[in-house]
Amino acid sequence: MISQIFILSSKGDHLIYKDYRGDAGSDVQNIFYEKVTALTGDQPPVVMTHKDIYFVHIRQGGLYWVATTTAVDSSPFTVIEFLNRLAALVKDYCGNVSEKSVQMNFALIYELLDEVLDYGYIQTTSSDVLKNFIQTEAVSSRPFSLFDLSNVGLFGAETQQSKVAPSSAATRPIQSSREQGGKSEIFVDVIERLSVVLGSNGVLMKADVEGEVRVKCYMPSCSEIRIGINEEFSIGKSQLRGYGAAVHVDGCSFHQTVRLDEFDSHRILRLCPSQGEQTVMQYQLSDDVPSALPLRVYTNNERDNGGSRLLMYLKLRCDLPPKSAAIHVCATIPVPKGSLSLSQELSSPDQSAELKPQSRAVQWQIPRFPGGTQLSALFKLEVPGLSSASMLEVGPFALSFELPKFTVTGLQIRFLRLSPIQPSPSQRWVRYTTLSDSYTIRI
Repeated sequence: MISQIFILSSKGDHLIYKDYRGDAGSDVQNIFYEKVTALTGDQPPVVMTHKDIYFVHIRQGGLYWVATTTAVDSSPFTVIEFLNRLAALVKDYCGNVSEKSVQMNFALIYELLDEVLDYGYIQTTSSDVLKNFIQTEAVSSRPFSLFDLSNVGLFGAETQQSKVAPSSAATRPIQSSREQGGKSEIFVDVIERLSVVLGSNGVLMKADVEGEVRVKCYMPSCSEIRIGINEEFSIGKSQLRGYGAAVHVDGCSFHQTVRLDEFDSHRILRLCPSQGEQTVMQYQLSDDVPSALPLRVYTNNERDNGGSRLLMYLKLRCDLPPKSAAIHVCATIPVPKGSLSLSQELSSPDQSAELKPQSRAVQWQIPRFPGGTQLSALFKLEVPGLSSASMLEVGPFALSFELPKFTVTGLQIRFLRLSPIQPSPSQRWVRYTTLSDSYTIRI
């Protein structure tokens, strides 16, 4: 049972507030923000308490999605799952999740909240059900650009009957049939999250991949789609089969609407998609990554002539193919307590670095990192009272990045077919993305 729902920006601005039961007070938004910002560390707990109020929250799109409850028997896992589905609903209807999109679509979000919760009790979070009740139209927060032609079908290579779309191609709100004017589109995303731990000697200690196949559908007249993946796709200890690129995973699960009668023989997923986004397949792979790790770091830390200056030499290498690139690369290096100032020497002008005193770390930002290249940096930190013990506070090195048009496991979509054949022209898009979930290098 939920008392209140509210959404705050990263700066604590009040974006959305809905009180269902009136039993948690009117100042809970400020109380929550004061508590969450007073905590040390980058990952505050998802459940916090204040007197008899329980705060449950998630972070999505740089926003705080918060639910309060005063019921001691409420399941926090149920509330967390609801908040995740609420964020997914907002993404479905508004196109993306950001402070700007929430501000521009506040009326639509309030209408969604009226439908998904009744006096604090969860009713439904299905886009397919809600489309019959939601009347407010979404306002797109994405500005038009002559340099972004993702919606006219000019990007990507042909893969039989589908196209490879740039990462922004599926960032669109759900539209009604009258808005689409007969235009039919479907997006299939293969998203993999990579978790890696590398030792200080460069030896791989842990590597896990969690992947999923998502479908986002704007096909009001489509009764069934068939998605073909690699023919040589094996699960667990099963035998490899076929003649394509071998893909092996440890485990695999499917959405309840997916029919698997052709999966064992031809590796084909069949389903009747509903409008909106749904995950049709999930898979995992542990300690057996088939491809080379995308990024590697080489470090050397020294004290400047035994003084109070710490010198950090870093080399970052991208082992992707030359035509590929990592984007939005951010390296975070914990530094000794009391670090005062940072001077830097970077190997290219598009890089940037900044000392974050509150998190006690240096952040090194690289917008785009082409495959087969290497970047270097020299950071000079002023640390009063620098000692040998302080040097042990450096590290471990954490990386976050995105790899567009790339999968670590090698999973590919062979074809995407619609049934029945659409009377009007339809667009089918396939996107591959690998994200760093946790990428740690010990120093």
